[in-house]
Amino acid sequence: MTARDESDVLVIGAGLSGAITSLRLAQAGIRVTCLEQGEWQNPEDYPGDKPTFEVAAMGPWHANPNVRGNSADYPVADDTSDIAPMLFNGVGGSTVLFSAHWMRFLPSDFRVHSLDGVAADWPFDYGELAPYYDRVEHDIGVSGIAGDPAYPDRPEYPMPPLPIGDWGERVAAAHHRLGWHWWPGSNAITSRPYNGRRPCVQRSTCRGGCNEGAKGTVDRTHWPKALSLGVDLRTGARVSRIVVDRNGLARGVVYHDAGGEEREVRAKVVILAAHAIGTARLLLMSACPGWQDGVANRSGRVGRNLMMHPLARVVGFFDADLHSWQGHWGQSLYSLEFAETDRRRGFVRGAKWNLVPSGGPLLAALYPTDGAPGWGAGIHERVSRWLGRSAIWGITAEDIPHPDNRVTLDDALSDAHGNPAPRLHYRVDDNSRSMLAYMVERARESFLEAGATGTEAQALAPDTGWHALGTCRMGDDSATSVVDRWNRSHDIPNLYVVDGSTFVTGSSVNPAATIAALALRATERLLDQRRNQRVPI
Repeated sequence: MTARDESDVLVIGAGLSGAITSLRLAQAGIRVTCLEQGEWQNPEDYPGDKPTFEVAAMGPWHANPNVRGNSADYPVADDTSDIAPMLFNGVGGSTVLFSAHWMRFLPSDFRVHSLDGVAADWPFDYGELAPYYDRVEHDIGVSGIAGDPAYPDRPEYPMPPLPIGDWGERVAAAHHRLGWHWWPGSNAITSRPYNGRRPCVQRSTCRGGCNEGAKGTVDRTHWPKALSLGVDLRTGARVSRIVVDRNGLARGVVYHDAGGEEREVRAKVVILAAHAIGTARLLLMSACPGWQDGVANRSGRVGRNLMMHPLARVVGFFDADLHSWQGHWGQSLYSLEFAETDRRRGFVRGAKWNLVPSGGPLLAALYPTDGAPGWGAGIHERVSRWLGRSAIWGITAEDIPHPDNRVTLDDALSDAHGNPAPRLHYRVDDNSRSMLAYMVERARESFLEAGATGTEAQALAPDTGWHALGTCRMGDDSATSVVDRWNRSHDIPNLYVVDGSTFVTGSSVNPAATIAALALRATERLLDQRRNQRVPI
């Protein structure tokens, strides 16, 4: 017999949006249960302060769940995708491994259809989201400097920016000469002591977990507060389906606990915060009588319009020791020179560039670019040329959402409890390919102007699917979107989605800040309207 208990609100997923939502509800006195299929991470286990860091980052701490293969992970069928998925299952979610670039959307990102005739407009504008950006930056702890002319006026960041490094100084000077935009990087990384967290030690191992707690991972910034307010966080809890009652309301979920027992949690409100891949997967595999195509999917849009942020990299090599094995693997500086549409370039929308250090010897040896050598003496020459004497432009392209780029359920692959795995169907379109080719050439110009002796490029990096977005699109029209402008399901009025799956368009900037702001906005709206909220009887 399935064990059963109850809560006021049930949140699925303990990552960025789940943590923000759970904490805000608890602050309002709401009884919250959060189910997370992963576990807590011990910062002492992170590989960043160990000599074997680079080996660990390519294996047990790899961001691709198919490579990492933790018991908490679910496999993702990605042989039908040009880009592999990057995500983490555990308390803190992908913030545990993310590079912590913290960027707001640009105002134009909310009006893509009006401005450029592609995709769709968001149901609100930048100004409506700005107050929530302000609040989450203080909660997370973001370092940066206000005044970037590419953005509207904004308050100062909670902390000053991190150092841009010798490589950043060279590139910044080059962009001054070229007349191109640049700005010191904004990162969810502490530049000084902040709310009990230590400042960044500039070891450049951010993507393997932060041993010092300098990175704004929500297991540090939000979950301790949420637990102190009584949130019931259950780890090792793998949800298999959402249960919908005869009145068309979500009454809870069924899950397997850490011991393998099947359990049910009933709740007045159910909130999905399980990542754009995981949320779409759960809605689709909850199909039942009345919801044959998946729960909350009368529009047929659940899983569709997947965006993955195609990414290129350009490496610049210098005849000077820039100490570029150090730094933070967030962004030293960024450029939005080519972020807005200019149709003379042959494509619409644009890309954000972020400058990062170039890591250690193993990364140098194995980094896939157009100049990568074979084995033997070439490897030694490459590492000598690379180590401490190079920098990398990461180029993130905005991709246009297409209905055929989507998440479906795989018929042959399943997780540890027999639930079907998600399958990614994603192809980089001609617009994005033209964009990346253009950006690679401009990034070469940037480095050469900065004094680089040469460059290498990776025109499309496949292992970069950090930013899966759009699979439960937001909108005012229930025929073309899954949730409304307040993140509530059009079909099921007590079911909400607060993760990146609700994005209408993807921008070219990293999505974490917008995911966080949207989650806070949706939760505030739920609290404001709770007396009018329909709930199961």
